[in-house]
Amino acid sequence: MIKLRSKRFCRSLSKLTSTSTSSGAAMVDSGCRGVGEIKWEVRPGGMLVQKREDFDQSSGETIIKVRVSTGSQWHDISIEATSTFGELKVVLSLVTGLEPREQRILFRGKERDDGDYLHMVGVGDMDKVLLLEDPAIKERKLHAFAREQALGNARRTISV
Repeated sequence: MIKLRSKRFCRSLSKLTSTSTSSGAAMVDSGCRGVGEIKWEVRPGGMLVQKREDFDQSSGETIIKVRVSTGSQWHDISIEATSTFGELKVVLSLVTGLEPREQRILFRGKERDDGDYLHMVGVGDMDKVLLLEDPAIKERKLHAFAREQALGNARRTISV
């Protein structure tokens, strides 16, 4: 792995102060040590590219936290980045009580299919996802509830 420190390859808030290092020719910006530093690596073909984010070394998977809005409530869900939206629905069914088939998940304004992978769509750590109840299933539930109420009222009037 190669670490390049230069003003050109560094994201920094402080552009005014810079010092030169005595061991090398690279210029180091005082605000560039840490979060804003870009790490580079050389691929087997010899290409110099920005280093990918480090994965969890124990399992090889990255755990991300997704913030899910159900309208009036927020749920913070920890899930692997390589999971699908279907797997996210299963986890959400434990939290919200809605069955996975009753859920619709929207990310960046689009409804996502159960087979879409979170990392392929661009879901990152602390991204927001909207959870809606499927309107067709919600309507069926309301009709079934109204039917039960009507049958209950009819039974009470017959028995009186």
